[in-house]
Amino acid sequence: MTYHSIYRKRDFIINIHAFTTGTVRITHSWLRGTGSYPLRLARTLSDPRLTEPLPIWCFLIEHPEGLILIDTGIPADANKPIRFPPHMRLTQRAAPFQISGADQEIGAQLRAHGFSPDDVRWVVLTHLHQDHEGGLFHFPNAEFIVARAEWQAAAGLIGRMGGYLNTRWFKNFAPTLIDFNEDDAVFAGRHTLTQAGDVMLVPTPGHSKGHLSVIVQEDKNALLFAGDASYTQDLLLADALDGVSQDAPAARRSHQQILTFAAQQPTVYLPSHEWAAQGRLERREPLSLETKA
Repeated sequence: MTYHSIYRKRDFIINIHAFTTGTVRITHSWLRGTGSYPLRLARTLSDPRLTEPLPIWCFLIEHPEGLILIDTGIPADANKPIRFPPHMRLTQRAAPFQISGADQEIGAQLRAHGFSPDDVRWVVLTHLHQDHEGGLFHFPNAEFIVARAEWQAAAGLIGRMGGYLNTRWFKNFAPTLIDFNEDDAVFAGRHTLTQAGDVMLVPTPGHSKGHLSVIVQEDKNALLFAGDASYTQDLLLADALDGVSQDAPAARRSHQQILTFAAQQPTVYLPSHEWAAQGRLERREPLSLETKA
C-alpha cells in the first residue's frame, strides 16, 4: 500500500509518500502495556491475544536537497526463525509479520513508483528495531542517520541480547550518529537535517533508548513522524506505555514534549503503526489536545 501527499513550502513543492512493507500483529499487552518493567514485558510476550494487522509505514520525502526516507520496514524473510538469543522466539510469536514477498520490500515499492533506492540521500532511522531497519540493504548510496544513544544500545552482543538484529545489518554498516546538540524550546535538543531548516530530528526516547522523531515544518503545520513514540495518537493522548518500553519515565517525558510541541503549533501526528495516520497526512489533520485523556 502506498499514499502520496503534496505540500508547497516557500517556492518549491515537497511530495510525501507513505509505503507499508507488509503488516504486523502484536499482542494486546504489547500495544498497551500494564505494570512495571520487566513484568510488563513478560505480559507482552505471554499474551495470546493478537491485534488486527497493523501497518509498517515508511515515509519518503521528496525534498529539493534530496530524497529522505524515514525507516525501511521489514524484509521478505522477516519471520525467519531467530535462534539466538533464545527469547527472540517469544518475540516472534508475539509479533508475527505478514509480507507477501520481495515485491513488498521498500526497495521494490520505491522502484514501482518511479524512484531508485540509489538516489536516496538520507535514510533516517527512528530506531533500530527489526521492523524499522529491515530494508537497509536497499540503499547503497544513502547516509544513514541514527541517534548515538540508539546505536550504543543496539550494537554488539549486548544489543543482540536486547533484541536488536544487528547481525542482519550489511557489512560495514556505519551510520552517522547524532547527539541533538542544537537548542530546542521543547525537546532535549534537536538536529537540523536540511539546509532549508525544514526537516529536523528530535529525541523521543522511551520505546527504545535512542528513539528519535522527525519533524517536517510546513507553512502552516508541522508533520511529526513519530516512529514508535506511541503506536497510535489515542495512546499518545492517554500517555499509555507500550509493552516493550524499558524506560517508562523517558517515554512519558517524550509524550509530554510531543503534546507541548503540538500545543504551540498545529501538528499532524504520524506514528509508524497506525492506519489512521494515512488519512491524517492526506487531510493535514492536526492533533487535537481537547480529546486528551
